[in-house]
Amino acid sequence: MSLLSENAVKVLEKRYLAKDERGNPAETPDQMFRRIANAIADSNTQVSEREFLAEEYYRLMSSLDFLPNSPTIMNAGRPLGQLSACFVLPVGDSMPEIFDTVKATALIHQTGGGTGFSFSRLRPKGAVVRSTGGQASGPVSFMKVINASTDAIKQGGTRRGANMGILRIDHPDILEFIDCKMDLTQVTNFNISVAITDVFMKAVKEDGEYDLIAPHNGEVVGRLRARDVFDKIAHNAWANGEPGLFFIDTANRANPTPSRWTYEATNPCGEQVLGPYESCNLGSINLERHVRSSGEGTSEVDWEKLAHSVYLAVRFLDNVVDANRFPIPELAEVNQGTRRIGLGIMGFARMLMRLGISYDSESGLDTAEEIMSFIKQNAISASKELSGKFGVYPYFEGIGNSVRNSHLLTIAPTGTISMIADTSSGCEPEFSIIWYKNVMDGTHLPYTLDMFEEVARREGFWTEDLPSRIVDNHGSCRGLSEVPEKWQKVFATAHDIAPEWHVRMQAAFQKHIDAAVSKTINMPETATIEDVKNAYLLSYDLGCKGITVYRNGSRNNQVLNLGKSGEKATPVESSSNPLPLSWGERQLPPDSSDGYRCKVNGRSGKSYVHLYFNEDGRPLEIFVTPSPDHRERESAILFGRLGSLALQYGAPIEKVVGQFVKAHEEAGTIGSDPYSLAKAIGQILSRFKDGVVNDVMSCPSCSGRIAFIEGCLKCMGGGKDGAPCGFSKC
Repeated sequence: MSLLSENAVKVLEKRYLAKDERGNPAETPDQMFRRIANAIADSNTQVSEREFLAEEYYRLMSSLDFLPNSPTIMNAGRPLGQLSACFVLPVGDSMPEIFDTVKATALIHQTGGGTGFSFSRLRPKGAVVRSTGGQASGPVSFMKVINASTDAIKQGGTRRGANMGILRIDHPDILEFIDCKMDLTQVTNFNISVAITDVFMKAVKEDGEYDLIAPHNGEVVGRLRARDVFDKIAHNAWANGEPGLFFIDTANRANPTPSRWTYEATNPCGEQVLGPYESCNLGSINLERHVRSSGEGTSEVDWEKLAHSVYLAVRFLDNVVDANRFPIPELAEVNQGTRRIGLGIMGFARMLMRLGISYDSESGLDTAEEIMSFIKQNAISASKELSGKFGVYPYFEGIGNSVRNSHLLTIAPTGTISMIADTSSGCEPEFSIIWYKNVMDGTHLPYTLDMFEEVARREGFWTEDLPSRIVDNHGSCRGLSEVPEKWQKVFATAHDIAPEWHVRMQAAFQKHIDAAVSKTINMPETATIEDVKNAYLLSYDLGCKGITVYRNGSRNNQVLNLGKSGEKATPVESSSNPLPLSWGERQLPPDSSDGYRCKVNGRSGKSYVHLYFNEDGRPLEIFVTPSPDHRERESAILFGRLGSLALQYGAPIEKVVGQFVKAHEEAGTIGSDPYSLAKAIGQILSRFKDGVVNDVMSCPSCSGRIAFIEGCLKCMGGGKDGAPCGFSKC
């Protein structure tokens, strides 16, 4: 009997199952698991074990005890055969090297992989290029080249390429880099992180200055006050979640192959710190399925089952190294040299709930350490056994254990595979314990986390109106008097948890992981820049290799991902004098309190639609800024002016929307151009009613709700059929 939920089957059918020539599923989920298991077991060099391992791998996956990363699910046993999710490519300081990297990036994206880059070796903007006598355009300009290439490549028909751009804090162009994503319509296919050195952190703590060093000649070309730059990073992360921080010296202290490379970059979500051309294949153990009942209403960890799952998962991922087929030879060579694998977890929050332990508690931290330490010990044991059979990894330098794999453990985003397993993501808390589902008659029904309803009924505090009260409480039961305090703590959601506890949980896992942890430090909308800086300092002091913060509501100006309008949060600056923020404050029209910027790709060219509101949250003005090459610039600008005039004279929003839709229809473009500017403006305005936006960050695939989890955007459901569609940016 299949353990897959109805929604899991939908995700598999849409994104993973092999398709026929008409795009219909050509295999069942069971056949998919068989395909993967057979392909991975076939790479084992001992023929006598292949049949046994194939059956064991099939059981491990079909039971949902473990799932590999998306490229393995998609490509194992199929012609493409590229099975890794994570890559880092070098970016050299010459035009041929840069465009070799662009080509390699395109090939990787075609096969479903994500790429990370350090741009720290590129000479700064304005530096002389000796071969031509011209001036260098700087790292940010070449990020835009890769960004454009990514736009042109659709990954395996399922997702667009994801990139990580990293620049050292001591690069002369660091201020431009820190600001490069303040406009979220730019470099949209990149996450960005600043590579933070120990020297810089020491200068921050001591309120000192630090050197800016030109990478092409090693010259010191300037100095900056460290706290000013630290404040600027924190401000931008407060404003929209980027940049993140990558503690580069912390990462390199754990480098097992220092004679081959110094780590400079990570994969897109930061959990894999990789050398040039290094890659990693990932998989996650579902911890929720390693808990068993120990009596009436109590549970315990099934340690024996967990040990066996770790052993099999290490064997599986090591086999993936040999089964993998890469698009360029450098990747194959380095992948064989390190034999790096990334075994992680999902369902940790659900495990804690079953154990009756609060996520934000000392017991929660202790459980994280106990679980990850156990997984580490068993993973090392399995890798040692493999090294006894097949030898240590070829790049082994005598640092650490004599194991088969240079790295064993990570915690990666489980954006889609946790949907398939119907469990919580990675080591993150639950985002909500209530979901809405739209039904055929247009009504919205709340769906409750089964575990919560079971406990509530058993403990006697379930009422029929409890789900709606939880919905009104932002999906949380904390603070609701009818829910006993114990269960308020156990059923924690992401925004119930103070940032300090998020950081401490990440650090608890990092202690027992040789790679890194992908986790989002969630902050409430009321969080200050000082809160962001405190999280940065704590994560550095606790030994994390990186950190990503996200303040609730801070990305409401994404394309058609509009959030609640109203009073704009005010940043609280530190007592030090910050650098001038070169990105500038948005110039709002009089009497407006908030604004959103949306990008529209229409038939005649690209336009930006700026929508502003009055103090009551009612749309007040529409500014349309067409690109210079737009073929109908005057008409585009006129759309905005006439729409603004109607709104300012009090025309009902529905009437204004109707006129834009009518213009679209009468022009004869209905159904033929989903990106018509008139239609797009109408769609944007239609999301507003009585000062409230109908959708809080909508999924581009199903229009469901989007959440920022594990350092990336993920569909949480509530679209056409109420269930997550499987969309994930990671």
